[in-house]
Amino acid sequence: MTGMPIEDEDVSEPGGTDAPVRALLPEKEPGAFRTISEVAEDLDLPQHVLRFWETRFTQVRPLKRGGNRRYYRPDDVDLLRGIRRLLYGQGYTIRGVQRILRERGMRFVQAVGRGEQVAPAFVESDHEPEPEAAPPPLGRADRASLTAVLDELRACRRQLARLTPTVTDD
Repeated sequence: MTGMPIEDEDVSEPGGTDAPVRALLPEKEPGAFRTISEVAEDLDLPQHVLRFWETRFTQVRPLKRGGNRRYYRPDDVDLLRGIRRLLYGQGYTIRGVQRILRERGMRFVQAVGRGEQVAPAFVESDHEPEPEAAPPPLGRADRASLTAVLDELRACRRQLARLTPTVTDD
């Protein structure tokens, strides 16, 4: 079993110095679930950012246990790592990452997180794209049909106006 060094300030180093010693705690297996604090530390992000991403990316769904504690699967961590790379490494906006998730899928973003895929070049604009072409003008038959519907709606409005009492100022 491999270990992960941590500082233990209560233990003195052999030889009489008071410097802290690094104790070894067991490292989790690759397939083990991770807590939000472990994931946040691994991704170098505050925990509240991970909770916020849950609201913006429906694909981020950690397992929640008693007390609403979050446990992340290895695939969840890969997805979060991919989102982080797209947002912070490549300059995508949240909307841009949502678009990549929609168009390329969750597996693609997970692969970006593992370094197996490269995201497309950042091409995002602040304005909505213009429509490709104006719709064709209405034909005579369509125009006549719409005019008939409009006339019928106007007749209904007149009938309703006769039934509705008018409010007068007293």
